[in-house]
Amino acid sequence: MRFLVLGAGAVGGYFGGRMQQAGADVSFLVRPARYDRLKETGLVIRSKKGDATLKVAAVRTGEVRPDYDLVLLTCKAYDLDDAMEAIAPAVGASTSIVPILNGMRHLDSLQARFGAAAVLGGVARISATLGAGGEIVHHNPVAGLTAGERAAGQAPRPALVALGDVLGRAGIEGGLVANIVQDMWDKWIMLCSLAAMCCAMRGNVGEILASGEGEALMRETVAECQRVAMAEGHGPSEAALQGTLGMLTTRGSTFQASMLGDLERGGRIEADHVVGDMLVRARHAGLATPNLRFAFAALQAYESRRSLRGQR
Repeated sequence: MRFLVLGAGAVGGYFGGRMQQAGADVSFLVRPARYDRLKETGLVIRSKKGDATLKVAAVRTGEVRPDYDLVLLTCKAYDLDDAMEAIAPAVGASTSIVPILNGMRHLDSLQARFGAAAVLGGVARISATLGAGGEIVHHNPVAGLTAGERAAGQAPRPALVALGDVLGRAGIEGGLVANIVQDMWDKWIMLCSLAAMCCAMRGNVGEILASGEGEALMRETVAECQRVAMAEGHGPSEAALQGTLGMLTTRGSTFQASMLGDLERGGRIEADHVVGDMLVRARHAGLATPNLRFAFAALQAYESRRSLRGQR
């Protein structure tokens, strides 16, 4: 099986690099500057799970052909349109696409472009960034990727089985799951709650909980997202809910949404995809979500200020 990873950034570079180490045939579709860096230094990973410097196969946008069995899509939500244009020449009649974007809205765009049958589901759980020299810095031992057919109970196709096999050999937690859509919702509940609270209150979990109303607000926000998921037919299990609450109500925790870091740097954020879309679904279901409403308004104000300054 031939795998194509869109991008060789913190997420795609880490998972694609580990897949190559496990013996998979992996290529990275990258922009010209990243292409030059990979040719010069290789793909560099710094991680408690093992450092690596890998010579990788890189291809520039516009050079790909429909020669791949599976495309791993690892872009930010705001880059999805450009990402679809980039991978389109690589998608043949039997190519499968595993997007590991946050939330759910990207699925509609992908299936409108490539057809529902081509689009699978995926979830990434990793904290990683790009260092100043282009190296991938993996911040903690967690490195998980799950994938699956979106139709519950459908037998996984050969490309998906091959992905699950290589993830296992690479030591990446997760692998194939029978109900990937539920897994996507479970992560979205956690991430939306975390991003809304961190960005609205400008702090990490421990700092939020140190405030007088912090824990109550955090629990209320999780409950708002839980009710939306239930209205969509994907309410979390008790174990998943308690797992989310455990991560978001641990006093002294330094855990924070990456969106907060993006915001503090003055960068682009996935506000519409992570928080805004949850709010849209709440309104369609007739649900009141005051915490999400406030947080999204704050995120929109930030984006408006960036726009007025001419930032992209």
